[in-house]
Amino acid sequence: MAYSYIVDNTATQVETGFVKKAVIQVNAALTGSIKVIDGITGTTANVATITNPTVGSVYTYNGLKTGFRVIASGTCDITASTEIR
Repeated sequence: MAYSYIVDNTATQVETGFVKKAVIQVNAALTGSIKVIDGITGTTANVATITNPTVGSVYTYNGLKTGFRVIASGTCDITASTEIR
């Protein structure tokens, strides 16, 4: 399992390669958006764009083929984690 605690406006490569399950946990109020990418490059969401989520929300995505990349914009406090097997 890999995880990243993300609190700034950044691109984060959480995992590369096949990801069985990718999870995003919203820890605090968010004033931007979260883009979820199945890949290791780029900034264009090809899985999801999460905008104005509720604190405590959990988003799960299954079967990412190339990797799990998160692009956070604005103020955020999220945890992104993976299950690879």
